[in-house]
Amino acid sequence: MEPEARIKLFGMSHSLVERDLDKIEERLHIDLERDQMEDREDEYYPQFAFALRTEAHDMGKHYELFYCLEKSIRKLISETLESVHGENWWHTCVPEPVLTNVKNNMQKELESGVTLRSDDELDYATFGELGEIVRSNWESFDAIFSNQKAFNRIMTSLNILRGPIAHCSPLAEDEIVRLQLSVKDWFRLMG
Repeated sequence: MEPEARIKLFGMSHSLVERDLDKIEERLHIDLERDQMEDREDEYYPQFAFALRTEAHDMGKHYELFYCLEKSIRKLISETLESVHGENWWHTCVPEPVLTNVKNNMQKELESGVTLRSDDELDYATFGELGEIVRSNWESFDAIFSNQKAFNRIMTSLNILRGPIAHCSPLAEDEIVRLQLSVKDWFRLMG
């Protein structure tokens, strides 16, 4: 057998063994501590119950998906409005209630003494406010999104699904499917 084929076979065997061990851990409700991440606080992480760590692991993929989606939406808004309205778009395109809320959020963070999350005001807008910014500037986005009603429906659905993800509650199976469909809808809307 060629060395390359042996390496592939080894990799495939390793994947199958890992999958079988995952099933054993789940069925027996045990943790073989195979997936200890290097950046976890080893002093504290093992003190949490196995079921809680499993739930956190399962929710991690949904958080990652939403994180990527939300960051890409923020970037799309910023790049689109800057290209259409110039560098001063924040002050000319953002609705007054959003400006006020963002200013308050930035002030609260500044007064708390923690490291600021960003220098970009858009990072202080809530997910719901992102939709308000787009709706207030629809003419700048109508070439990107195929339909404003569909945009509103999808943003509302995503905002509802964001709640459990952002507030450390597990997603029900139906909501996992709904999240996947909503993300597909989002990309179809941009199609």
